[in-house]
Amino acid sequence: MAALLPTEWIKNWEKGGKSEFVQLCRALSENKNHDVGFRDIQQALYELAYHVVRGNLKHDQASNVLGDVIEFREDMPSILADVFCILDIETSCLEEKNKRDHFTQLVLACLYLVSDTVLKERLDPETLESLGLIKQSQQFNQKSVKIKTKLFYKQQKFNLLREENEGYAKLIAELGQDLSGNITSDLILENIKSLIGCFNLDPNRVLDIILEVYECRPEYDDFFVPLIESYMYMCEPQTLCHILGFKFKFYQDPSGETPSSLYRVAAVLLQHNLIDLEDLYVHLLPGDNAIMEEHKREIVEAKQIVRKLTMVVLSSEKTEEKEKEKEKEEEKTEKPPDNQKLGLLEALLKIGDWHHAQSIMDQMPPFYSTSHKPIAIALCQLVHVTIEPLYRRVGVPKGAKGSPISSLPNKRAPKQAESFEELRKEVFNMLCYLGPHLSHDPILFAKVVRLGKAFMKEFQSDGSKQEDKEKMETLFSCLLSITDQVLLPSLSLMDCNACMSEELWGMFKTFPYQYRYRLYGQWKNETYNSHPLLVKVKAQTIDRAKYIMKRLTKENVKPSGRQIGKLSHSNPTILFDYILSQIQKYDNLITPVVDSLKYLTSLNYDVLAYCIIEALANPEKERMKHDDTTISSWLQSLASFCGAVFRKYPIELAGLLQYVANQLKAGKSFDLLILKEVVQKMAGIEITEEMTMEQLEAMTGGEQLKAEGGYFGQIRNTKKSSQRLKDALLDHDLALPLCLLMAQQRNGVVFQEGGEKHLKLVGKLYDQCHDTLVQFGGFLASNLSTEDYIKRVPSIDVLCNEFHTPHDAAFFLSRPMYAHHISSKYDELKKAEKGNKQQHKVHKYITSCELVMAPVHEAVISLHLPKVWDDISPQFYATFWSLTMYDLAVPHSSYDREVNKLKVQMKAIDDNQEMPPNKKKKEKERCTALQDKLLEEEKKQLEHVQRVLQRLKLEKDNWLLAKSTKNETITKFLQLCIFPRCIFSAIDAVYCAHFVELVHQQKTPNFSTLLCYDRVFSDIIYTVASCTENEASRYGRFLCCMLETVTRWHSDRVIYEKECGNYPGFLTILRATGFDGGNKADQLDYENFRHVVHKWHYKLTKASVHCLETGEYTHIRNILIVLTKILPWYPKVLNLGQALERRVHKICQEEKEKRPDLYALAMGYSGQLKSRKPFMIPENEFHHKDPPARNAVPATVQNGPGGAGMPTSLTINTVRLEEGTTEETADKLKEKSQGVVKVINKTVNATPKVTTSNGNSASNSKIIKEKDDKEKSGKEKDKEKKDKTPAATPEMKALGKDGKDKPKEERANKDEKAREIKEKTPKSDKEKEKVKKEEKASKEEKSKTVVTIIESKSTVEKEREKEPSRERDLAKEMKSKENAKGGEKVPVAGSLKSPVPRSETSESEREQKRRKVDTHSSPSHSSTVKDNLNELKDSSAKHYINHTTPTLSKSKEREVEKKDLDKSRERSREREKKDEKDRKDRKRDHSNSDREVPQDSTKRRKDENGTTGSSKHSKSESPSDSPRLNEKEKEKNKSKSSGKEKGDSIKAEKMEKSSSGSKKESRHDKEKTEKKEKRDSTGGKEEKKHHKSSDKHR
Repeated sequence: MAALLPTEWIKNWEKGGKSEFVQLCRALSENKNHDVGFRDIQQALYELAYHVVRGNLKHDQASNVLGDVIEFREDMPSILADVFCILDIETSCLEEKNKRDHFTQLVLACLYLVSDTVLKERLDPETLESLGLIKQSQQFNQKSVKIKTKLFYKQQKFNLLREENEGYAKLIAELGQDLSGNITSDLILENIKSLIGCFNLDPNRVLDIILEVYECRPEYDDFFVPLIESYMYMCEPQTLCHILGFKFKFYQDPSGETPSSLYRVAAVLLQHNLIDLEDLYVHLLPGDNAIMEEHKREIVEAKQIVRKLTMVVLSSEKTEEKEKEKEKEEEKTEKPPDNQKLGLLEALLKIGDWHHAQSIMDQMPPFYSTSHKPIAIALCQLVHVTIEPLYRRVGVPKGAKGSPISSLPNKRAPKQAESFEELRKEVFNMLCYLGPHLSHDPILFAKVVRLGKAFMKEFQSDGSKQEDKEKMETLFSCLLSITDQVLLPSLSLMDCNACMSEELWGMFKTFPYQYRYRLYGQWKNETYNSHPLLVKVKAQTIDRAKYIMKRLTKENVKPSGRQIGKLSHSNPTILFDYILSQIQKYDNLITPVVDSLKYLTSLNYDVLAYCIIEALANPEKERMKHDDTTISSWLQSLASFCGAVFRKYPIELAGLLQYVANQLKAGKSFDLLILKEVVQKMAGIEITEEMTMEQLEAMTGGEQLKAEGGYFGQIRNTKKSSQRLKDALLDHDLALPLCLLMAQQRNGVVFQEGGEKHLKLVGKLYDQCHDTLVQFGGFLASNLSTEDYIKRVPSIDVLCNEFHTPHDAAFFLSRPMYAHHISSKYDELKKAEKGNKQQHKVHKYITSCELVMAPVHEAVISLHLPKVWDDISPQFYATFWSLTMYDLAVPHSSYDREVNKLKVQMKAIDDNQEMPPNKKKKEKERCTALQDKLLEEEKKQLEHVQRVLQRLKLEKDNWLLAKSTKNETITKFLQLCIFPRCIFSAIDAVYCAHFVELVHQQKTPNFSTLLCYDRVFSDIIYTVASCTENEASRYGRFLCCMLETVTRWHSDRVIYEKECGNYPGFLTILRATGFDGGNKADQLDYENFRHVVHKWHYKLTKASVHCLETGEYTHIRNILIVLTKILPWYPKVLNLGQALERRVHKICQEEKEKRPDLYALAMGYSGQLKSRKPFMIPENEFHHKDPPARNAVPATVQNGPGGAGMPTSLTINTVRLEEGTTEETADKLKEKSQGVVKVINKTVNATPKVTTSNGNSASNSKIIKEKDDKEKSGKEKDKEKKDKTPAATPEMKALGKDGKDKPKEERANKDEKAREIKEKTPKSDKEKEKVKKEEKASKEEKSKTVVTIIESKSTVEKEREKEPSRERDLAKEMKSKENAKGGEKVPVAGSLKSPVPRSETSESEREQKRRKVDTHSSPSHSSTVKDNLNELKDSSAKHYINHTTPTLSKSKEREVEKKDLDKSRERSREREKKDEKDRKDRKRDHSNSDREVPQDSTKRRKDENGTTGSSKHSKSESPSDSPRLNEKEKEKNKSKSSGKEKGDSIKAEKMEKSSSGSKKESRHDKEKTEKKEKRDSTGGKEEKKHHKSSDKHR
């Protein structure tokens, strides 16, 4: 603070300082702001005095100037006295004596300015003594103490002697008189005043007596309140409060009890504002701190109780614990001190003073006050009164009277509520203060709930204004808060009151489930922690739940159920949470728990649904087991419980279904398990892969037959539950979204969810997703009405293109819609015309089909590329996908089986003596009705199937367009129809097999049945490897049904001739659609068909062995599943069965420790396979193994001019040869790994050489004899095998393995060796004959072959090489095409076309027919060529092995050089070789090649040719590439054929195809051959061979 008195003034005091100071004081005293002036003057005087004390100024100078300024203000002397007082204190503390002296001198000099009394008040007694104002300071002190005591502590005894008791008696008489007359408080007040005056009464005591009398006469509020009010005008305002406080203090002894009358008086005075609550509150005990402490103590105690209940106590400790508890309880029983605050609060509530009551409650911890029952009841009573009018108007149920409640007499009570809006003002507030303690008054609870119901009714009825709506919204949120904070906690504290629970459900069911679940969540997870009482209740509930669950068994379900019910009425969330935790641990509890839940209320069922969802969504639980390959058991148990409980009890499903949908949206498919269980239990639709064939058959009938014979468990009475499920789905629009989400999630499982997961788990999840989709779709199809279904499911193109639903799933969802549509249209047409003739009906049916399916045919066009529709028509595609097994065949045997069962049942009922007659009658009636229903259904289905077949007959000519090739057609058919659908469901698998047979039986144009079956059986490795577990099972069923048909045809010539003999599906020459002329169409005869079937069996064996040998989990598991499924029809041939058995046995040994699930599968299959062994037959019984002599003559293979890229006819030799070989495959491979295996590898690998080599070398190579081959086989084949196996297709690898790993199968091989030797001799003559013929042919054809081969080479290269060499090749190709146009047929080397005139070769022609089929099986790509070549070579040692020469040079020049070398060497050694060859041929060819090579070659062929070309089968490329491959090849073939027109022989085309099919191989082969050429230059035997072949050409 700046000094007001500068030091200059002091120094020049006399000159100008004094006048400056006086001026300053004047200015300060005139300051308008009183306070500021006062402080500044104080400071100025203080600074002046301080200068005196320090000695800067003389005291007389100061006293003079002070004399001048003292007049400036009235209070100047007082200010000066204050300054002296401060300086007195300061100087008395100082050490310097002189300063103290200066101070005393100053005060003495100023005594005339300040009066003595003021100084005596303010200065210290010692100072006063030194100034001489008093004589002795000690005496002065004593005197002042006496005066203060007298002033403040002595009681003023009024006129005690003058007061007269009579006055009080008169006063009491006055107040106690009968007040009912016209006595007013004013009158009495006058009398009281007189009494006080007359009898000298103490006014305070009079007031006290008035209050006492009022306490005793509480009914006279109207009299006493005004009296006290008027009386108070005469007293000080605080007096009344002090007197009341004094009264309360009187009762504050530990033993005292405050009378309720006193509380009431205080409450009334508070209500009338005669006293302030704050003033009175301080007089009441206990203090707020004590209340807070008590509250905290209660919480701690509650937690301790919980801890005790959850602790495991050993028995020895128990007794001690109990004793301690008893002692504690005894201590507690001492009565707690009186709580006056709560007493006053109760009185306030009783008289309706809500305002003051609320203030008191706010001072205490939440719910502390209402936790005292009297207060809770008082507050409840106040609420009763407040809601009375509204409750009477809207809340009273119909027919109920109820007891009206009268309103409170005083006008200051809260206003009664007439409308919902008024409820919000006071009542909701009161209820919030009540909290869980509304439980004390169940009647009020019910009233509040009924008001809530009435409000919800009003809230949900529309038509109110916008403002009203907003008000209603606010009220609705208030109602939800009340429910959360008051109603549910109160229910928890009520004593198992089922009626309250039901009453509450009446209101709850009007809330959407989202609100309900939110409330349950708060109740369960938050409410129970908010109050000590609720904490205790929770602990007790869990304790009781544990007790019940420990004792729950199937036997005591009823009593335990009652206990559970009782417990659930009040605390369902806690109870269910515990029960669910137990179910997740012990799944054997599910059934008893479900049965025991029948005593629950509706509210409890709803809470149960919430608890289930909460348990499912628990983020802390892992959904996978620790091994990461299976779904956790807790989830499986919960799902199973869900299904059972939702089926048995009427629980709302919306929340659960929405939860599953949300999980799917989030890309999680684990929870589909729940949906699957719910649909299975509620709708009785079971999805299992373990169905027997009988069940499957029953599933193809009508609804009744499905229910009777289609499921494992007869799930009865699903009508109500499936209706509930349907309603839930439709009301919440979840039916279609769930379907679409599941359909999309199937791929999501693999590509999104599956990233980190174990492959086994991904497969499981995929299956679960797929099965649930099938099951759910089945449920919708059978339960939704036609309108509902059609309204919800969009058209097929929208499903696929907009919703990205996979095609199989989209058709699955749309199929019921088409069926509904057609049947309703059909019914309309029938009603329109009454014509009853069968053909009329059929005609109408076909019309309705056309009407319904036409838009579908349009829609499906957008699903695939335009190119697809060149081969199959949209109509065929839509027909395939829209029909079901129900449309194709009637399961008569199933109907008969069920009818017979019913007959047996009826007989049993008749024989049962114990059954009462009326029950007998009922049961028999039921059986009869069921029997009639089944027969009626069978008849209806029969008519339907006939109509469908008629429709198909009319449609079939437009089905397959085959604009490219029949092989392409089959590829498309398999790729787009059969494969996606055969793994969709078990019934679809059966359907696919039936459909193929049906298309065959209908003699559909352009459909090659042989090709189709061949592609299905040849090389199943890829398809098997890419299946999940359930898909493998369904694929197995499909193969089983296909094999069943084939086996039926194979079993009997008569059946074959009847069902296949002259059917177009068994043509062995395949032509372009537009081709006439050329050879007459050839049918495959019975014996050759048997060879083909053997080949298929062999292919299956090879694929199976390959899969089993991979060591891959998926391959092994899937092939074992497939093999188990096809066991009835495969293996039929003994040696194939043995080969399989050995391999499976090996798996059993290897996997026993490593992968127990594979071990179990393998053991199961192994056992079943052994039991089938007696039914297996030797190979020669399965087909005639030794082909007759005519076999030796190669067949002419021809294709007509328009042959575009069509498949060519195929020679059937292979088939036969293979069959010969299969038996010995294993053995030969092992023992002759040097010779035979090499031959095999070589022949198979060699094929592409033909196609890839340039003209010259190829032509040479073609004419080389088998003899050379054999010689070469020793060295080169080894090399080749090494070079080629790695590069070859997987199949090759498998073969290679066979060759190398033979030791594994030595035992069996030895057995079969003997058989081989027998079969070796027969062919030698044939072979010689054939060699001669072929030599001739080769010479004739040498020049011609060059052309074809160049052409085929160019094709392959074009396909294969992506380098600049392409252009060169194209040029070559064009040249070759021009050559080909020359009009002559260009035969491909001797092996392909026999030069012998037709008359000579009549036998060979027949053989041709057979051969054709075999190759037939694989037209689209090259291997046909390979096969023919291999086959011919094998079947007679004198076949020309065109391919064997591994000299595939890249350039023509190299080949020409080689040719020359060959010629010179071959001449020199030709003779030697012939002799050697004859010898070897006899040995090897018949025994080994006959068996081994063809297997391989055919397999090879299938791998590379069309059969494998389908998206699942391609061997030479990865499965996914193949469709693309096929298209490329098609285009190429087309372009070539257009160049060729008529001049091309089929063989040339075949070679083109082979080249394309074996794209990969040819590349490898090329490399290999280059290596070999290097070797050959050292004088290898190859060159010699080339010489020989060139000689032959010459």
